[in-house]
Amino acid sequence: MFTSQAHLRPMNTFPGWKYFMLVVLLIVGTLFALPNIYPPDPAIQITQESGALIEEELFKEIQQALEAKGISLKSSKIEDGKSLIRFTNKNDQFKASAEVPRFLSSKGLNQHIVAINLAPTTPDWLKSMGGAPLNLGLDLRGGVQFLMQVDMDSVMDRKMKRYVTELKTLFRENSIRYSSVAKQSNSQLIARFRDADLRDKAEVQVRKTYSDFRTRTRDSENIFELVLDISEVKIREAQDYAVEQNIATFRNRINELGVAEPLIQKQGRDRILIQLPGVQDSAQAKRILGTTATLEFRMINEGANANAKRAPAGSEIIKGQNNGLTWVVKKKVIVNGTQIVDATPGFDPQNGQSQINVKLDSEGGAKMLANTTKNTQKLMAIVMIETKAIYERNESGELKVIDNITIKEVVSAPKINGVFGASFVVTGNYTPSEARDFALILRAGSLSAPTFIIEERTIGPSLGEENIKMGINSIIVGFIAVLIFMLIYYRLFGLIANIALFTNLIFIVAIMSLIPGATLTLPGIAGIVLTVGMAVDANVLIFERIREELADNVNPAQAIHNGYDKAFSTIADANITTLIAAFVLFGIGTGPVAGFAVTLLIGIITSMFTAIVGTRAVVNLIYGGKSIKSLSI
Repeated sequence: MFTSQAHLRPMNTFPGWKYFMLVVLLIVGTLFALPNIYPPDPAIQITQESGALIEEELFKEIQQALEAKGISLKSSKIEDGKSLIRFTNKNDQFKASAEVPRFLSSKGLNQHIVAINLAPTTPDWLKSMGGAPLNLGLDLRGGVQFLMQVDMDSVMDRKMKRYVTELKTLFRENSIRYSSVAKQSNSQLIARFRDADLRDKAEVQVRKTYSDFRTRTRDSENIFELVLDISEVKIREAQDYAVEQNIATFRNRINELGVAEPLIQKQGRDRILIQLPGVQDSAQAKRILGTTATLEFRMINEGANANAKRAPAGSEIIKGQNNGLTWVVKKKVIVNGTQIVDATPGFDPQNGQSQINVKLDSEGGAKMLANTTKNTQKLMAIVMIETKAIYERNESGELKVIDNITIKEVVSAPKINGVFGASFVVTGNYTPSEARDFALILRAGSLSAPTFIIEERTIGPSLGEENIKMGINSIIVGFIAVLIFMLIYYRLFGLIANIALFTNLIFIVAIMSLIPGATLTLPGIAGIVLTVGMAVDANVLIFERIREELADNVNPAQAIHNGYDKAFSTIADANITTLIAAFVLFGIGTGPVAGFAVTLLIGIITSMFTAIVGTRAVVNLIYGGKSIKSLSI
């Protein structure tokens, strides 16, 4: 008689590699969850408006001024490129956040930003392994939130006007005489010709040059029309690109606020959600987000004296950005920022130095070609012009723009080394990070479409702290209630389920801490509470199955085996349906709904693992391969 090897193995045992895997997972999960037990320090972060660090001497003077005012400092140093001053309590933090701007103003230094922050206290040995605490959402940390509406009509209007210019150039270059080229709507252009041959010739050229249009002809008396319709795919691409460019612009501007872990993400087709945890001055945030920045390419007046008080006619004196230099720049604009199609960092293949690859539209390319043809080996300035609004709050609390300040800075002044048009390279002594930032300024220096604030929320830090306490208390109360019930009702098996429940929490926190950009919100805490109940539900199904087997006089070892096997399909069905619901919530939901869905998704997966594999491993360790007469269940 032949017997399978499976029957020769003792019942309810795991191979050694499974236990090893579980131990490794538990150790790794514990390590990455540990940073969350270290509460952050209240702190303030001081930076220059440009994002640069403040001088070390000034940093020391600020500390001395705070101590002179009786504000006790926990520590002060430059961490991760930020000038941070830590405090033991929030009262000192708020006093310091009001005192530092006054001190800087008394010294005539108004180009600095003081931001309220929470500085992590994760030990260095945990940091060295990549451990970091969970990012807390706006509802847990306090701060401001803006919902921005992107004007999609403006996006398409600008694109259609560019098409009109490009088509006219295309027809002229190919000697196709046209009567007119005009925008009919934000998705349609009409070109008119005097005869059908010219129109047909134009249609061939358009199809050869552009893949964006669907073309059709239309005749009426002596007018021969070529109708150009933009496909829905191309319209969507243009709109998505505009939103992405605006997100990049806002991300660049928010750096000025010194905000730790800002959340900037697309919401729906035409909206941008911006959350600034820790920021309590919504007016300051509005000023930053409402800034309108443009870029201009102009020639340097090399024969003029940059130190002179007055610039020659047709020129102006402009300061360099962050380098203290001054330049005499000609007022005539060659190309502006709206004509920049793309700008990406790269490397010179010959010497390996960083460079920026710039692309202009056809109109900008033609202007640049004409300029570089007659100005080779001369300096061309890239000028950033920012218009900052000055707000005043009226009696009803609304902000009103009372004035605008225009700031001009020379971002770079490279030499024209050859003749070029729509595509060219900007070189200089850039580090890779500087080249990346400069490319971002070129690409996102100005908003690609008008964007308006349609919703604003401000959450105080005290409310955020209260939310954290309530959220943690809800987890603790629910957790303890479940632990007591399981321990009383299922005895030893209940204790095993409680161990799995605790492990499940560790895994959820560890995974959330590891996911880049993951943020814990109040709905996320609700998701964790829900998964605690679902994890217990799986164990209840298994334990009840085991009890049913025991009631049918099945021996204890076989009852354990049958209980886990027979309950698995029921557990899988219940959790898979919940997983589908969570995926749907994540796919169509935004903000708090998406936060709830993320923790629910992670919690379902970890609870299934700990409830089925984790408890089975402990049960097998206790009862596996032994002669059992009864079970503590």
